[in-house]
This record gives sequence, C-alpha cells and structure tokens, in this order.
Amino acid sequence: MTGDAQPTVGFIGLGSMGSGMTRNLQRAGYSLVVNDIRREQADELVAGGAKWADTPAEVAALSDLVITMLPTPKHVAEVVTGPSGILAGIPDGGTWIDMSTSVPEVADGIRLANPGLRVLDAPVSGMSTGAASGTLQIFIGGDEADVVRVRPVFEAMGTPERILHVGGHGAGYVVKLMINQLWFSHLVATAEVLAVGVKAGVDLGVLRDSLVASPANSTFVQRDVLSVLEHGDYDEGFAIALACKDLGLSIDLARAVGVPTEVSALVEQVYRRARASYGDRAGEMTPMKLYEDLIERELRL
Repeated sequence: MTGDAQPTVGFIGLGSMGSGMTRNLQRAGYSLVVNDIRREQADELVAGGAKWADTPAEVAALSDLVITMLPTPKHVAEVVTGPSGILAGIPDGGTWIDMSTSVPEVADGIRLANPGLRVLDAPVSGMSTGAASGTLQIFIGGDEADVVRVRPVFEAMGTPERILHVGGHGAGYVVKLMINQLWFSHLVATAEVLAVGVKAGVDLGVLRDSLVASPANSTFVQRDVLSVLEHGDYDEGFAIALACKDLGLSIDLARAVGVPTEVSALVEQVYRRARASYGDRAGEMTPMKLYEDLIERELRL
C-alpha cells in the first residue's frame, strides 16, 4: 500500500475511540466502509462519504483491509468468526488489523485457523482525546512486511514516531496490557500518597511539586493526575468497566506465563471497588475518588 492508491478501509467499532480514529482516516482521504451495533454512530461519517455496511462480513467484502476497535476479546471473536463475521466476507489474502485491547489467544486462534489471512494486532494508547486528535501511540505485533505495507493507515491515526513495531503476532497486545497495568498502578499509588499527605496537613500543591522534583516523579504525577487535581475530570471517556476488563486481562496474562503479580492484583481490587461504588460508566481515574471520600476532601489544586 506504499506508493499505490489509497486502500478502502473497513472499520468496525465506532465508540469513543473508533469514532475519532475513523474521522481522522476520512480526513486523510481514505474511503471508509463502517459498521457498529449502533447505526447512528456512523451518521457523521456517512455524511462525509463513508459507506455503511449492515454486517462485518459486508465490511470485509467491500474493503481492502479491515480494522476492529472493540471493547473485549469476546466481542472481537464474535465479530470475526460469527455467521456474518469478517471471515465470511474477507477475500483470500485479506488483511485484518485488531486495534482493540485484547489478548494474543483470540487473534492467534483465528490466524492459525486461517493461514491465508494477514493479521496485525495494533492496540493504542492516548485515550479518546488522542483518537480525536490523531495523536495515538500504536503498538504493532505481526510480520514486518505487513507493518510496512499498512503504515500509512496507522499514520493517519497516530503520531508517526510513536507508531512502534514491537514484535511478532501478539506482542502489541502484551505491550499495551503492560502499559495499562503500570498506568493504573501509578494512579492508585499516587492517589494513596496524595490522600495521606493532605490528611497529614501538607498543602496539596506543595506535596505534588515536591513529588515532581523528587526521584519519585513520573509522567502520571507530572501530567496525567492534573486531570483530576485541576479539573475534577476522572476521564469518563474511558469507563471504569473497561479499565477493570483490561486489568483482568493483564492478571490473566501474568497467570498464563507463570509470573506472580501481587501488586497488580491489589490494584485490580481497588479498581473493582471503585466500580462497585460509582458504577460501570464512571471514569478510569475514579479510584482517586475512593481516597477523596476516605479523607472527606476533594483533591484539587
């Protein structure tokens, strides 16, 4: 696809991430064929020239490559292998790119059962704001030749220098799960430290400035936590139900490879407690509210 006419891109999954990603593909000049369980999610894209397809099979039949951006591994498997799934419509030698946060087993099973299918796993970081602005970081697992061939498509959705080929099939999934796990751990640890320090009488701004100036500094402390501290924004663009899903996948992966993860398991429990307290649609940073409730004070600069 390098040097040739732009391919027609099929895209399945027009949620908070997929809606921004498809708009950027459309702005870059790609012809789109789209599908989602909610037809109205495609209205703006169709108005801009995209074609609606009633099934994933129809998406695959009308596209040069198909991208999925779906909530869970179960959804991915259903969309690909179901009676009207991608495999029912994709031609021999077709390309399927899964940009969902998932696990290697799902794509591996599909790939091994369909050896003519070209498969890449390419999950992303950057939240819904990065999807909307086209500045996602993308972690790609798969064959080098396939990565090079479709790289212009990735560059329409992400920052070029942050589009990384991280290894063979499944490596993208693994890297993304590890990034999520560490980010969630940063959040819980930071919330705990800020709550204890403030409860002990230290000014919140002074405490955070001290952390930033110390060896304990991190991108989360320096930048990401400001969403809550300055704006009271717990990032409802990524629901805590999905965060708990990702944490569960990470723990399952650790179990599968035989690595004990006591800290990560505890972080998962904190997230599940926040989900139980504030509901499935609460933002991914809502565990900070657990600590705010404990000290009976919002953590605001």
